[in-house]
Amino acid sequence: MGPLDGITVIDFSTLLPGPLATLILAEAGATVLKIERPGTGEDMRSYPPAFGRDGGANFALLNRGKRSIAIDLKAPGAIDRLLPLVDRADVVVEQFRPGVMDRLGLGWDRLSQRNPRLVYCSITGYGQAGPKSQIAGHDLNYMAETGLLALAAGPDGAPVVPPALVADIAGGTYPAVINILLALTERQRTGAGRRLDIAMTDNLFTFMYWAMGDGIAGGEWPRPAGGRVTGGWARYRIYRTGDDRFVAAAPLEDRFWSIFCDVLDLPDAARNDQADPEGAARIVADRIRSRTAAEWQAAFAGRDCCCVVVNSLEQAMADPHFVGRSLFSRGLLDGLGGRMPALRTPVVPEMTATPAEAGYPALGEANGLLGG
Repeated sequence: MGPLDGITVIDFSTLLPGPLATLILAEAGATVLKIERPGTGEDMRSYPPAFGRDGGANFALLNRGKRSIAIDLKAPGAIDRLLPLVDRADVVVEQFRPGVMDRLGLGWDRLSQRNPRLVYCSITGYGQAGPKSQIAGHDLNYMAETGLLALAAGPDGAPVVPPALVADIAGGTYPAVINILLALTERQRTGAGRRLDIAMTDNLFTFMYWAMGDGIAGGEWPRPAGGRVTGGWARYRIYRTGDDRFVAAAPLEDRFWSIFCDVLDLPDAARNDQADPEGAARIVADRIRSRTAAEWQAAFAGRDCCCVVVNSLEQAMADPHFVGRSLFSRGLLDGLGGRMPALRTPVVPEMTATPAEAGYPALGEANGLLGG
């Protein structure tokens, strides 16, 4: 039994933010019923690479341990068949544009009247109200409009495509899970459910607290590659090694900077990086460039200076530290005997309820739960 054992979630979401949120809830023991289109299922089932017979690897990773109901929500009588399930549910998660669920007959006003204890979570890019609420977008758009993408620009001012879907996961998934759990806790006291408006763009501003402080209180808005934690300081940069790998250096505090300078055998002029920040950064870059990644890895070993060689994902998944913490020991089955590591979620092992080996749902396998 997990902490959410006995909680039933009806999941109308697709792609990443909602499905990852309900995966986390399922990992904690909730029963998640995924609503999908008949015939094809949700879009992520067809995304490459393939894995098994009923969905690609991305779908499998995000929907482990859930159940699937295939139903055409626009078909006559479909909503009436679905409503008895919603009446008994604890949580609804949806990811449509504002107004779509109302038009389907599954909006908050109707469902909360039928089930006053329902926690109803809507995840969108711009929220349920506002001038942009009906605009379509994806992760890159949300990061661009909130100013976060501009902070990821290089020295030439050109933003780079981030390697992680920050808006979807950090702006959508995690706030959704946090607020669902808060609402379920509140419900224990009040007996009433709650409507949750999760706007991915709203939640991105949290990640720019330092930039907002610099601009509002300090009067100096960060410029590309100019902020202290965006590459504008010798103490927080990525440096190229002699064999064209990279060192991530973050010796921010003086005690770490002092050790870092000792490892690099920097001259006094570079150690006083406050006097000539760019000059210090150039000297550090030259020193790092003079040796290979393996040499720097050996030099930094055992030295407390917050510097590491940049790993590839493949290298990271083979790192003895992460392997030793059993990050990839839980299995995801494909129904044909295939296996790959299950997606690691923030649910700690002690609160994880899904089996060590579990599959993802075949399309419509839980249709027997429908009424009518």
